[in-house]
Amino acid sequence: MTKQDIKDVVKAFADAAADAQAIGFDGVEVHGAHGYLIDQFFWEGTNDRDDEYGGSMANRQRFGIEIIEAIRDRVGPDFPVMLRFSQWKMQDYDAKLCHTPDELEAWLNRFVEAGVDIFHASTRRFWVPEFEGSDLNLAGWVKKLTGIPTVSVGSVGLTDDFISGTFASKQEAVEQAGIDNLVERMTNREFDLIAVGRALLQDPEWLIKVKENRLDEVAPFAKASLKELY
Repeated sequence: MTKQDIKDVVKAFADAAADAQAIGFDGVEVHGAHGYLIDQFFWEGTNDRDDEYGGSMANRQRFGIEIIEAIRDRVGPDFPVMLRFSQWKMQDYDAKLCHTPDELEAWLNRFVEAGVDIFHASTRRFWVPEFEGSDLNLAGWVKKLTGIPTVSVGSVGLTDDFISGTFASKQEAVEQAGIDNLVERMTNREFDLIAVGRALLQDPEWLIKVKENRLDEVAPFAKASLKELY
């Protein structure tokens, strides 16, 4: 991307957020995860620029920070702005933007200063610890380090058949991905919200059934459709 390309995209994000606010949305989420454009700037594995948008971590953050700052300038101080980010990438599940809690804290604080109100910390499995020595997942670490609201995500409530498609074992599906584990983490205020995607594709009434303790009624996942999702 040229410098003009970058300016155009930053403005486009700000325009879109302002439009969302104008037609009555309650907030916006900026997708900076999973190898999408903003994340391509974040990650050293894809960012090989030799200008102020490449090199150091602070430089690789610059594009995303300019987007958040531009959005905040357009929507004002009271309109929630969320940033979704991930350590892992679609082509590298073991990738890391930040290898230690200290690195993560520095990374996050720059976005808090730019105007992020909520972090959506994307992981493939919500129960997997992010760093050695702690059971906290990525969202848990984000909340601990920043004190602002966080959203977690990752294979929530999936059956053993479904979760096997994300390369987890059946034991993990039974012992870790269950609702009890999730409720315990949220009761402990490890994170504030949980995002659910594939379980809702499996059963659009999943949330109602969970709320009403009707887990035995959750629709089974059709193995044949797994290929359609990957």
